[in-house]
Amino acid sequence: MVERMSTIPAKLRLVFCGTPQFAAPTLEALIAAGHEIKLVVSQPDRPVGRKQILTAPPVKQTALVHDLEVTQPEKIKNNQEFRVRLESIAPDAIVVVAYGRIIPKWMLDLPRLGCINLHGSLLPKYRGAAPIQWAVAMGETVTGNTTMLLEEGLDTGPILLQQQAPIRPEQTSVDLFHELSIHGAPLVVETLAGLASGSIRPQQQDHSQATLAPILDREDGRMDFAARTATELWNRWRGFQPWPGAFTFLDGKKLIVHKLQPVPAQGSAQPGHVRVEDQRLFAACAHGTALELLELQPEGKNRMTTAEFLRGNPIAFGTRLG
Repeated sequence: MVERMSTIPAKLRLVFCGTPQFAAPTLEALIAAGHEIKLVVSQPDRPVGRKQILTAPPVKQTALVHDLEVTQPEKIKNNQEFRVRLESIAPDAIVVVAYGRIIPKWMLDLPRLGCINLHGSLLPKYRGAAPIQWAVAMGETVTGNTTMLLEEGLDTGPILLQQQAPIRPEQTSVDLFHELSIHGAPLVVETLAGLASGSIRPQQQDHSQATLAPILDREDGRMDFAARTATELWNRWRGFQPWPGAFTFLDGKKLIVHKLQPVPAQGSAQPGHVRVEDQRLFAACAHGTALELLELQPEGKNRMTTAEFLRGNPIAFGTRLG
């Protein structure tokens, strides 16, 4: 448990590194706390959507609203111009929230208070690129935020402060992203105040308890009815929103499952076998469990309810998914 002591607010000279919406509330909180944000570092604008419209990341948009200076280097490790710029700022701290780039050693060593990171898990659990998604996918009921001092290892640095948050059964990772981003913002402000006053004592992580949350892959969304129970598949669907979601194959064609729920098992069907009853579609899973598939999207078609799907796609007895 990290020790908390009373802190004295201090106005700090900061560089903020972040890219997606998850990081924007922290930037807003630092501005509201009166800190001097000398530079905001974000990833370059990227094409978004079907029309591939070049779009500024949320952190850049937030920074521009507040008339903050923004830079968007494609690379930072050996970027001499970027290094000189940060060295001229001489920040008290660099705050990093979902920036999406590995922070090089020269940057870690630059600020007197260090590089402070907000990570969406209770470290040492779920180190890596997708901690929120994997916590939900693994069926955790509690997660939270950690502020830590960055070092060269992957999320291995000393813990500064932590806060817990429940994962409710109906929550998806999208819901949890929003909650953790909002709750994490004041935690960063509190962390900076504690570091500035010397009241926070960093705690080394117990590396033996570490688990990994690797970057998501398309195949993580493939439903393995033989290896996983209905609850496990449901948790993975909740965790892997909005991507890679959950999908399987029917008659060799991809079938995206947009909505599903565990139901009491009926009979002893082999995993993957489907049953149609009153315009409802059920799939057998591992260990005698079952899912009801509620909303589907056949390959090349629009999303639809199961009843709509079944009207155009009659399923024969003994049909198997996968």
